[in-house]
Amino acid sequence: MIRTQVQFTEEQYRKLKEISQSNHKSLAAIIRQAVDQLLLTRKPDRTALYRHGVSIVGKYRADKTDISIEHDKYLEEAFDQ
Repeated sequence: MIRTQVQFTEEQYRKLKEISQSNHKSLAAIIRQAVDQLLLTRKPDRTALYRHGVSIVGKYRADKTDISIEHDKYLEEAFDQ
């Protein structure tokens, strides 16, 4: 684990302390749990996703000219090998 320092308002600290005591968990465990929840539920940065998508368009070449139509067939053939 990596140690870090975070500052809370008095109200935030009081509420976090209440949660930690009622759940019989350390304050650090409650904060890690909250961070995990944030990371799981956060929406991806659509601009970054679009930028990444545009960066790979045309990057690869194939001998086949119908991949956009027959992609399922080619994937099945590749995974059957």
